Amino acid sequence: MTDRFHRIRDRYLSGEIPWDHPEPPPEIIALSRELPPGRAIDLGCGPGRACIWLARAGWQVDGIDFIPEAIEMAKERVAAAGVADRVRLFVADATNLAFLSGPYDLAIDVGCGHGFSEPELNAYLDEVHRLLRPGGLFALFAHLRPSEQPAPEALKTSIEQSMLMQALRQRFTVEQFVPGETVVMGNRGPSAWIYLRRV
Repeated sequence: MTDRFHRIRDRYLSGEIPWDHPEPPPEIIALSRELPPGRAIDLGCGPGRACIWLARAGWQVDGIDFIPEAIEMAKERVAAAGVADRVRLFVADATNLAFLSGPYDLAIDVGCGHGFSEPELNAYLDEVHRLLRPGGLFALFAHLRPSEQPAPEALKTSIEQSMLMQALRQRFTVEQFVPGETVVMGNRGPSAWIYLRRV
């Protein structure tokens, strides 16, 4: 297993999960209100907050995460929320989703892809492209860093912006790039929401 796997799994085992909020990010809430319900996939779903929110808005949602403890938490919360009939959850590597078949109308990634190496990123984006229907929306949040610049320790999970954008443009049309800033444990770093269409 990778260092990333152990680092994230340790968070779940210790109960220190900084991304575990009751609601998904405002950007996902907005999409749930703007788009007609359809079929969605949450890549790196964690404890299931976006899955639950989208399911309550009428979506059928598949959530995947490579941390077994995250999926166990998500299953408990999905059941407690009364949306188990609308949500399927899987322990899986996002770079290999051969067991899933599309088409999905919406794919969301709130901090999954920015942890990948370049080969992993390409395999991951090939899967998203395969699963998303033509015209489908891919909403991606990522911590970014300039070329060759190391990230602060607290923002260790980040991806080189130029590499990410090149890989995205090879497979999708970039509709919107919304830059921002993330603060983790007092460390600030650039981030962005990127909205993409499957051509």
